[in-house]
Amino acid sequence: MRMSQQLSIPNFPFPLAWLPSDAYLVGGTIRDRILNRKRQEFDLDLVVIDRAVELARDLANRCDAGFVVLDAARDIARIVFAEGTVDVAKIEGESLEQDLHRRDFTINSIALHIQSQKLIDPLGGIEDLEANLIKMVSPANLKADPLRLFRAYRQAAQLDFTIDPQTRNTITQLASELKNIASERIKTELSYLLETRKGSIYLQQAWEDGLLSICFPSVTQQQVEEVARIDVIKERLRQESSHLAATWEKNVGGQSNTLQSLAKLACFVSVSPEEAENQLTGLKFSRAEIRTVTSSLSLLPRLLEAKVETMSLRDRYFFFQEARNVFPCLLLTAMAKGLSLTAAKPLLEHYLNPHDPVAYPQPIVTGKDLLRSLSLSPSPRIGELLTELQIAYIEGKVNSPSEAIDLAKSWL
Repeated sequence: MRMSQQLSIPNFPFPLAWLPSDAYLVGGTIRDRILNRKRQEFDLDLVVIDRAVELARDLANRCDAGFVVLDAARDIARIVFAEGTVDVAKIEGESLEQDLHRRDFTINSIALHIQSQKLIDPLGGIEDLEANLIKMVSPANLKADPLRLFRAYRQAAQLDFTIDPQTRNTITQLASELKNIASERIKTELSYLLETRKGSIYLQQAWEDGLLSICFPSVTQQQVEEVARIDVIKERLRQESSHLAATWEKNVGGQSNTLQSLAKLACFVSVSPEEAENQLTGLKFSRAEIRTVTSSLSLLPRLLEAKVETMSLRDRYFFFQEARNVFPCLLLTAMAKGLSLTAAKPLLEHYLNPHDPVAYPQPIVTGKDLLRSLSLSPSPRIGELLTELQIAYIEGKVNSPSEAIDLAKSWL
């Protein structure tokens, strides 16, 4: 086992003297400290020779913190603090070195002995960190938990690293193993790649290596290229209209995923809203996310096939009746598929103005006004009149409630 240079101990939420002499810090915390990456919340992973759950319970009691047994059979527990978590696990195998050899990638197989503050790096993880390289520990480890195949691309995106060619070759050979992984776990890794701009590069690689076809069986090179364009388009839209994302979140009530991730999903899934819904349901996306993507797909032909700049105010009004809550996702998807920003500008201007009567109509009169002023009885006709009066107001044919009532009288 190779001992390397020392590394300062990160801040713990309890005194280090409470830990046994055989306690080691492992995993992402070590990797990030070597790379000088900052974390807002701590996420510490400790391994000990034995009695991990008992140790975690004792620490939680002494700190008045939360306590959860994660895996009783494997002796793993979690201590929950307001600022983060500490996982405590029994070493897998007969020694720390065996434990490190069971892990996914070399950069995650570095340990720090708490007492001596010395790094233990039997697999050359520090060297791979210096080389910005994601390298597997072994093909068997990847096969043992096929989610690690996807995790290679997610960690590469997080760190802006390159995946070792031999590791990519192994991932390609094992890609079909991903079918044995629960959809919820795949969705977590996929979502990160969808949400981050750097993720598009690794989504392309994941497609080349056969992983994306497990999630989206019919995905093509063209769709992958559309997804890559979304990051560039979103940045351009951000420069043109900095309030786009804020308006989007307001309209959907804060229940959506990030804007670009849903647009990317709309490019990846089938163009059929029904088939897309089945695909996203299978991947355990939320109802709000599925609704946004399928609604965007339903409206997409209207943007791609029509000349948006020549749409009448009436057409724009009815368009926003359906599209307002998904408009940014729809716009990003349409632009990725060829719609120009110049063509989309009129609709974008409607959407970004909270007082715009086309995108955010405020009734000039109410149904009660019509019933009272025109001596009508409740019927579907009232709704039709209200719609036509709203369009008349948008078109400048009426400018006040009294003018609207007079126009309705003339129609009747």
